[in-house]
Amino acid sequence: MRVLVVEDHRRLAEAIADGLRREGMAVDLAFDGAEALTHVGVTDYDVVVLDRDLPRIHGDQVCRTLVDRRSRTRVLMLTASGSTRERVEGLELGADDYLPKPFEFTELVARIRALARRAGEPLPPTYASGELTLDPSRRTAFRGEHRLPLTPKEFAVLEHLLAADGRVVSAEELLYRVWDEEANPFTTTVKTTIARLRAKLGDPPVIETVREGGYRI
Repeated sequence: MRVLVVEDHRRLAEAIADGLRREGMAVDLAFDGAEALTHVGVTDYDVVVLDRDLPRIHGDQVCRTLVDRRSRTRVLMLTASGSTRERVEGLELGADDYLPKPFEFTELVARIRALARRAGEPLPPTYASGELTLDPSRRTAFRGEHRLPLTPKEFAVLEHLLAADGRVVSAEELLYRVWDEEANPFTTTVKTTIARLRAKLGDPPVIETVREGGYRI
């Protein structure tokens, strides 16, 4: 899942991003409205977490721009005001959800995941392939009766491969959907993560390497 966090308070933005990355999301940051529009112009995000009161270009205009583009990206608007009028205004602008500050981080994560499910094709509550089962909401993965001790990135890679439903997924696609813009496309990050994931999945192997194509389950 690819998420853009737009928040002008840098420490808060970085804290949100760190927490979401621990949840297995790929997170980019923007600290004003102009920077946000630059990001959404080049990257297809599942969810934009958008502070309303932004410098340079107001969050309302960022939201309007996304709506006008008929983007598949879902918008979760944040604001320091929790009044009914503010919530109604935000939703009338085209935001898909609205969360007043301060908020519980667990609620933020739940709302982002709910919006991401609406951003694309309807997704099943759990994934299964042979002995493998993965539950995105509970963040659990099993092979048979054995629970897999996966890191957030390993979990996200496995989730993406299972969601592909047998389609070959390139390393470039995994890098784009699971990591963020700070990832170096010339590193062996994807290959290394796949190797660790294979070791944890055990035998017989379930992840196939397709020459000059990528990976599939």
